[in-house]
Amino acid sequence: MTHSYIIAIDFGTSYSGYAFTVTSRQDDSDLHLKYWGEEVGLETLKAPTCILFDEHEEFMEFGYRAKDAYLKMQSDDARKKLFFDCFKMELYGKKLKKDLTVKAANDKSMNAMKVVSETLRFLKEDALNTMSKNTYGSKLIASDFTWVLTVPAIWDPSAKQFMREAATQAGIVTSGTEDRLVIALEPEAASVWCKKLPADGFITQNHDGVTLEQQPGIQYIVVDCGGGTIDITVHEVLDRGRLKELHKASGNGLGGQTVDRKFREFLREIFCDGVWEEFEREFPSEVQKLMYNFTIYKRHDDDVEISCPFKLGKIAQKKKDIEEFFKTVSNVSWDEGTIRISKDKLRSFFDESLQSITEVLREILQKDLKIEYILLVGGFADSYILRQHVKDEFGDSCKVLCPSRPQEVILKGAVQFGRNPAMVVSRISTFTYGIEVRNRFDESKHKAGNKYTDKYGVWSRNMFWKLVERDEDVCWNKNREFMFQTIRCGDSNKKTGFNFFRTEKTDPEYTNEDGVEKIGSFVVESPRGKPGEYCDIKLEITFGFTEMKATATDIESGLKETIKLDFMTK
Repeated sequence: MTHSYIIAIDFGTSYSGYAFTVTSRQDDSDLHLKYWGEEVGLETLKAPTCILFDEHEEFMEFGYRAKDAYLKMQSDDARKKLFFDCFKMELYGKKLKKDLTVKAANDKSMNAMKVVSETLRFLKEDALNTMSKNTYGSKLIASDFTWVLTVPAIWDPSAKQFMREAATQAGIVTSGTEDRLVIALEPEAASVWCKKLPADGFITQNHDGVTLEQQPGIQYIVVDCGGGTIDITVHEVLDRGRLKELHKASGNGLGGQTVDRKFREFLREIFCDGVWEEFEREFPSEVQKLMYNFTIYKRHDDDVEISCPFKLGKIAQKKKDIEEFFKTVSNVSWDEGTIRISKDKLRSFFDESLQSITEVLREILQKDLKIEYILLVGGFADSYILRQHVKDEFGDSCKVLCPSRPQEVILKGAVQFGRNPAMVVSRISTFTYGIEVRNRFDESKHKAGNKYTDKYGVWSRNMFWKLVERDEDVCWNKNREFMFQTIRCGDSNKKTGFNFFRTEKTDPEYTNEDGVEKIGSFVVESPRGKPGEYCDIKLEITFGFTEMKATATDIESGLKETIKLDFMTK
């Protein structure tokens, strides 16, 4: 990268934050993290990913200030304001549209792009203010930095592009400075940092003392246990500490928030007869406070004692004596204003998430790989129940490691990645990519429905011409070149169009098959040549980074066109 100063933003489901460098030095001592929560008596590596808007959709607060302001609001005021929490999951598991909306705590909706871009805008401005304090008051602007934005590896490409667009709307980059934004995959960023850690950088003790980057050939799995997603990648260490992806990104949307959801469902089971629903509807800020308290308890493997909110108890007592609600539910009891949940019940809230992690890891370990380590990172990895489960399931075949501060490794690794994205030298393609071409019609090979005739011959349209195959190893920032010939159809037709497609199929034949999706297009000028003559076009594709770029060049004229493929629908 041409810019030595780097700011990395980790936009997480539950918590977000940033790290930065303030000099051009390349050593780790120049890496700083912002600490949050002073206004509420805390000091944490990240702030809650909460954002508060007024009834006119104008930004009010972010993080602890947003949560604190919302929790202190009177019920009537809280119902008017738009409070968003854990909204990142709305970007997972779907092909995104630019008009996507997300629901606030009061069940009102708002444009998702605005919610995300205002979140990034706050983090950008806070980072620049913090940096100015570390550079003796120098006025700094966004274009002074390379920015790194982390995203889950398992996200659809449209979600990754959504984040790039949100960063642009937030003023992180502008037209002409797009190259100063690097999209980093979260488990890759964690891997970049963890491979450098000595033995005492991990909670667990089954580390042989040599850093992973000092062991070329070693293979390991990184499990990024986030609030929203479980994001898994597999790496092999190459010479000079570089990394090679061995298995395409995998995972699911069953992160730490799944445990919270199970707890919430359990409360609904206890406080039946519409009690819990009324509490959620009338006192959304009290619900937020209760859930925040639970996130602290779920880190441990003990019985849980949570104070019952006064207003929840008051609603319940309108129906019947509050003790009656607990008589039909096991593993929970009522004790003078306190809800007591047994350790076994707490563990049951983890079952769905832990089972999903187990299934994905077993599938990877059955491959023809030589995995020696499993690294647990991310905020959810703070949970003792999760760490112990993975050790119990896989400790006999792999060494299970967790960094001492699993929440911060993605941020630190993202800064390192911003300095040198080429340290991840290759990745596994999740899709088969191709372009649409036409071939001379052959009855023995082509479908009759795609046949058409013009004055230059009989053709088969909608043919899928493969550029890269699913599960293929593609190198970072390396161009693949392809040559094509097109026929000039007339004096007015001086353009050649390219339509790009992707599919999870290995060998698609046609672009109009089920499961084949158009992801972009562009036109390149071919001004020279006569009707009926062939024009030579060179197509260059850059694969292997977190995004994909295509350039087509008309050989005779030298005219070219470049596109970053558009994965978002209008």
